[in-house]
Amino acid sequence: MMKNCRECNKEVSINAPICPNCGAPKPARAYFDGWGVEYKSEKELFGLPIFHLSFKFRPNLVPVPAVGIISIGQFGMGIINISQFGIGVFGINQFGIMVAGLAQFGIGHTLIAQLGGYFSYGVGQKMYDLGKLFFELIF
Repeated sequence: MMKNCRECNKEVSINAPICPNCGAPKPARAYFDGWGVEYKSEKELFGLPIFHLSFKFRPNLVPVPAVGIISIGQFGMGIINISQFGIGVFGINQFGIMVAGLAQFGIGHTLIAQLGGYFSYGVGQKMYDLGKLFFELIF
């Protein structure tokens, strides 16, 4: 099945990843807002979506972070955050800053991590008590 490219108006397949004439991504779509997947719930709490999932990049290749009460994505920020790079109250991250969480590399009040810094309690391969560390640096 064929359709006109939204940029150059030449005929292209509806399955074409790029226009062979002008190079537009997903040329058969009427509108293109980037690569990947994004879902944001319509319901909000404190101005944030209850749930935001984002594994998406804009057309200029800038990642779209997941920001919500519950956020899941490559980059995320939320009360409950599951991401590769994240900031949250409770989190499961590869790299994270959180109050309580599980991370490969993290900073938190209470933390389980491979490598991390904590203020109250931490368990992991290499963990540092940030309160003691800052105290030693200052005094």
